[in-house]
Amino acid sequence: MGNVFRRSSGRGWRLRQNSMRLWPEWIQKLNSYKTPLTFDKPLIQLAASEKEAEIMDELIKKKSKFGIYRIQPEDFPKLNVTWPTAKYGGLISAFDGRIDPIALLKALRIALQNIGVKEFKKTVKKLARNSSTSSKRWDILLNDGTKLTQDFVIICAAQGSEKLIKDLGYKIGLEAILGQALEVELDSQNNNWLNWPAVLISNGINLIPQSQNKLLIGASIEQGTKPQASELEKLKTLKGLAPNWLKTAKVINSWHGIRCKPINQYAPILENPEPGLIIATGHYRNGILLSPATAEWIGSCITSS
Repeated sequence: MGNVFRRSSGRGWRLRQNSMRLWPEWIQKLNSYKTPLTFDKPLIQLAASEKEAEIMDELIKKKSKFGIYRIQPEDFPKLNVTWPTAKYGGLISAFDGRIDPIALLKALRIALQNIGVKEFKKTVKKLARNSSTSSKRWDILLNDGTKLTQDFVIICAAQGSEKLIKDLGYKIGLEAILGQALEVELDSQNNNWLNWPAVLISNGINLIPQSQNKLLIGASIEQGTKPQASELEKLKTLKGLAPNWLKTAKVINSWHGIRCKPINQYAPILENPEPGLIIATGHYRNGILLSPATAEWIGSCITSS
């Protein structure tokens, strides 16, 4: 049966806070004229019901020191924007926001090249323990027959992680959760983003201002790997809470992707089950958010070995 890993929600919150602490450092180190990076803030989450507003109040009581505070319904008209349904108010997270993921990946790739990290555009076929030497613990067999021997193996391969660790006697449960997103173009009279947050969440859906009159909307949560057209309509209408200006917006782009979610446990899976074997996978919808803290944790595993 193998070993089955279990994770608690407490570590997830600590990872989140560590990432928020580390993000300014990452941006400073990665930012350059070739790869300009900014971290846009804040995030506002609207309450979709009175019950959700009560849950927000409880969260704020516990986490207010992390820059989370309440925004009341009467506060929204002062911002001079037409919001989605906001009669229950919401919360503001002053230190949450967004970073352009494409720009971030480009900056990371350049940074890795600059420190001499070698990239293999091959698939890992199998991992095996190497008993012939004490200094190199792991054999990595690539699909072209190449064999690499290394001290450490870090497994961060989404659903492919299951296969890689199975032969080593370990077991994790991962499932595919599909997400769709939209880019819409608004009428020119509704393109004032000055008082909008970096991310607005309404009914569990993210709205992210882009260029002048464009908005990103996402993402759906769908079991399996086949996108459903009905889910796109739910995105555009915010499941019934969208204002008229959003309902009439023109869809100019749509796409989908797969997230890897742990089964019956909290995301992510972070384990160091034996010397040299590090598992960091199943981040679900928070891969970019948690990347600094995950990297810090991986580094501590390596330096403490």
